[in-house]
Amino acid sequence: MKHLFYKPLIFCLMVIALLFGNTVNSVAQQTKLTSFTPGKIWNDDKGVHINAHGGGMLVDKGIYYWFGEHKVAGGIGNTAQVGVHCYSSKDLYNWKDEGISLAVSDDPQSDIVKGSVIERPKVVYNKKTKKYVMWFHLELKGKGYAAARAGVAIADKVTGPYVFVKSYRPNAGQMPIYLPNTPESEKLNCATPANKSDGFFCRDLPGGQMARDMTVFVDDDGKAYHIFSSEENFTLHMAELTSDYLGHTGKFTRIYIGEQTEAPALFKKNGIYYMIGSGCTGWAPNPARWFTAKSLWGPWTFMGNPCIGAGAETTFGGQSTYVLPAPNKKGEFIFIADIWRPKNAIDGRYLWLPILFENDKLKITYMDQWDLSVFKSK
Repeated sequence: MKHLFYKPLIFCLMVIALLFGNTVNSVAQQTKLTSFTPGKIWNDDKGVHINAHGGGMLVDKGIYYWFGEHKVAGGIGNTAQVGVHCYSSKDLYNWKDEGISLAVSDDPQSDIVKGSVIERPKVVYNKKTKKYVMWFHLELKGKGYAAARAGVAIADKVTGPYVFVKSYRPNAGQMPIYLPNTPESEKLNCATPANKSDGFFCRDLPGGQMARDMTVFVDDDGKAYHIFSSEENFTLHMAELTSDYLGHTGKFTRIYIGEQTEAPALFKKNGIYYMIGSGCTGWAPNPARWFTAKSLWGPWTFMGNPCIGAGAETTFGGQSTYVLPAPNKKGEFIFIADIWRPKNAIDGRYLWLPILFENDKLKITYMDQWDLSVFKSK
């Protein structure tokens, strides 16, 4: 008979514990953030660390959307097991989980089958077609990083679902363009490649150029450009996209030939183009590098490392992925980078830092904590 007494008591305790737990979780989820804490766990509205690595941003109707690689635990998380995750925010500090915008396929014949590699997704809006277009670096399942393809998907709504369109190597059979008065001796000649990078380009000319780490940039006139690491990561390509943003026009140029640049992030300030990237050292961080040009077609000038202070030689442990214009701060920008954790991919962190300008020179310093008020002094 004594068990009859204990059962109601246990039930009551369970209900109290459940209610108390839900209350604690609710409070945790409702706590509003008012600053950035680079490298720390960054929870979404559900109290879960944001899962959008190698990401890019899109502002749509005043709302910020963050698209990135959805990682899972362990080394397998470096492959696409789920797809591209999307989050939304009104203030950049607090993010709402919008779910998976591009899901991997269960079809073993699909380029984006589960287990392929989908990296650095970037979404842009095409005002003419009224479509949202997502580009990403794609590697075919089971082939390591040999495929080096560009993938594209399309959606009617910013959060998706995005429908995979195709993947391929860009600009097959096309030669790069050059600035007027470029000497013939400085132009690529596949009959006699001048260096290793030229050799890789000529090797891939018939089938299209390799496309790995990438970003997409839409200029003031609405034209879009795909910037990606090519030629075995030795050289960046700046390639014009078609008017619907779903393909390449065949017009492109090569940047910083033979110097192994990846992780490009492009932005524009006062009519000048800036680009931040990194060297190629696998998952290990290295010094960031930046470039500037008065035209997307060049010439692009290498300007060194924009980071200063302790940790600058490793970009404070991160690698560039995007540069975001600061909200309501004309001419101010936020440097967005990833801190990779390849052995446990889901534990990757985010490094957001303000970009400051001194006499048109970029300056990025590390801050443990900061908010958008740092731009007020400008």
